[in-house]
Parts: sequence; C-alpha cells; structure tokens
Amino acid sequence: MSTSLAEINVVPLVDVMLVLLIIFMVAAPMMTQGMAVNLPPARRATPVTAQPIYVTVPATFARDHIVQIGNEEIRIDILPERVRQALLGREDKSLFVRGDGAVAYKDIVAVFDKLKTAGVEKVGLITVPVGTR
Repeated sequence: MSTSLAEINVVPLVDVMLVLLIIFMVAAPMMTQGMAVNLPPARRATPVTAQPIYVTVPATFARDHIVQIGNEEIRIDILPERVRQALLGREDKSLFVRGDGAVAYKDIVAVFDKLKTAGVEKVGLITVPVGTR
C-alpha cells in the first residue's frame, strides 16, 4: 500500500508572483494621469523644497472654468473652499499655480483672485527651465 504525497510545489508560484510584481512596479508610474499642461519656460527657476499644493489651470479653462487642485478637477467657483480645506492646519499658507502657456492672463488673474479670497498668502508660478522640453 502506497500513500500519495499531496503537497503544493511553491517554487513556480513564487516565480509567477515575482514576475507579476515586476510588471506592476514598471506599469504603476505609467497609470498616473493628470491634466495635460504646457508650462512656459523660465531661465532662472529655483527648485521647490516644500510639500506643495498645486492648482493647475489647463488650456480649456476659458471654455469650462475647471481647474485642478492636487488630482481633483473642480469648478472655479468652489476653488476657495477647497483651498481653505487644503491649507487647514498648515503653517505655510502658500501654493503653486501651474498654468498652461495658452491660458490668457485674465484667466490666471481670475484664479489668483479666488486664491486670495481663500486666504492664500503666497502664490508661486510653476515653469519649466529653458531647453527641457
């Protein structure tokens, strides 16, 4: 009388899991998406060292009046409330605006006006260094 050995061979399972881990590690950075914005270039840009809050103004702002705070797309009329929530409990009452190069100056000023009503003390403009495109 012989007994059967009913154990699972774990080595192929570990190999498959490691391959899946590598695939997901490579693919995960490609899955993050945001608004497509062409930032204007600047010759003397200093790197940002703080934990920034970004407000993105896309090229379609004149049509739909939608901006992005962090990764959330919102209408411009609720921007002050969302900014107040984001700045709640922070010492640094500043944030950064990323505006598409095609956005009109009056639209950027309208966003600045909403940020000032939210209590923002400092607004930084994000640009890209010349020659990095």
